[in-house]
Amino acid sequence: MTDKREYTDDYRDKTLYIPGPTEVREDVIEAMCQPMFGHRMERMTDLYTTIVEDTKEFLGTDNDVIVLTASGTEFWEAATLNLVDEHILCATNGSFSERFANVAERLGKTVDRLEYEWGTAVKPEDVRERLEESDTGYDVVGCVMNESSTGVRNPIEEIGDVVADYPDTYFVVDAVSSLGGDYVDIDAHGIDVIFNSSQKAFAMPPGLTTCVVSDAAYERELEKESASWYGGFQRCLDYYDRKGQTHSTPAIPIMLAYRKQMKHMLDEGHAERDRRHREMAEYTREWAREHFDTFPEAGYESQTVSCIENTRGIDVAATIDAVSEQYDYVFSNGYGSALGEKTFRIGHMGEHDVESIRALTDAIEDVADL
Repeated sequence: MTDKREYTDDYRDKTLYIPGPTEVREDVIEAMCQPMFGHRMERMTDLYTTIVEDTKEFLGTDNDVIVLTASGTEFWEAATLNLVDEHILCATNGSFSERFANVAERLGKTVDRLEYEWGTAVKPEDVRERLEESDTGYDVVGCVMNESSTGVRNPIEEIGDVVADYPDTYFVVDAVSSLGGDYVDIDAHGIDVIFNSSQKAFAMPPGLTTCVVSDAAYERELEKESASWYGGFQRCLDYYDRKGQTHSTPAIPIMLAYRKQMKHMLDEGHAERDRRHREMAEYTREWAREHFDTFPEAGYESQTVSCIENTRGIDVAATIDAVSEQYDYVFSNGYGSALGEKTFRIGHMGEHDVESIRALTDAIEDVADL
C-alpha cells in the first residue's frame, strides 16, 4: 500500500517541456480564481456557449463541438460505445494507439490491429488494403494522430480520405497531444470524431477534453440500441442545443481558464499557431540530428513532441535530473521500459517558442557536455 506523502506547497517552479501538461499563461491560471457559480445559471450558459463556439471558430469546423470534464481517454471509450457494433480496426504504432485498441477490447468489441513497428507511421494504402480485404466490414477505423510515445505524426488526412470511400465505416482520431498545435482540416478529410486534452497543445490546465463530432457520427449513434451515457454524442449535443450547457456538472474553473486561453488562441490564429509549432519542431529536430538522432520514420515526425534517439548513450535519467536541479527545466525520458534510456522526448507545444526550446537544449548540452 502506498504511504501518504503530504503536499507541502513549497515546491520549486519548473518549466515544463514534457509531452503534457505544458506551460499555462499566468492570466489563464488567474481566470480560474473567480467566485463559484451554479452550472444551471445563465452565467454558465454564457461561459459554455462562448468556449464551444470559439473552439469551432478556431478549428475552422462546421461540425459540432463538445467540451467535457474528462481526460481525452473518455472519448476513446465514448466513440467506441457510440459507433461500434462489433468490429473496429485500430492502427497501432506506439503505446497510445495500442491503448486505444485495448480500450475497445475491454468494451467487448472485436478488434483487428494494423500493426507497425514503434517509430513507423501508419500508411494510408495499408488501411485501404485492410478495408478491402475485410469480410465483415469495420464499423470504425481508429488512429492516433500524434503518437507521443514515439514522436510519430500519422498522416490522418490521407487516411481519412481513404476511409471516406467506405461510407459505413467511421473514422475516429485521437489528437490528444496535437490538436491546436498541428493544423488539420477536420471537415475536408472525413474525420467523424477527433478529440484532444486541454493540457496539451491547447496550453490549458488539465481536466477537459474537446471533441469534434460529424453529423454522420451523431446520426450513427441514434441508430444504436446502446451508447455511452456520459460521453454520448446525442446526450451532450442535444443538451447544448436545448440549454447551452453541459448535461452534468462541469469543472467550471477550468472552463473559465479555457475561455481565456481560447481568446488568446483566436488572437494568434490557427495558421500562425501551426507555423510557430512547426518552427519549434524543425529547430528541435535539427538540434537532435546534430547531437543525437531522431527516432521517428523520416517525414513523419511530430509537430508537438520530438522523440530523440540516444545515439551517444548518455544517462537519460541522470541528465533529466541534473537539468531539473540546475535549470528548473523538465523534459521526458523515453516511453516505457523499451524506450526509457534509448530515447528521450521534448514537448514543444502550447505557449513555447523557438527561444524557450533553445534554452532547454542549451541546458542539455551543458549538463551532458555535448
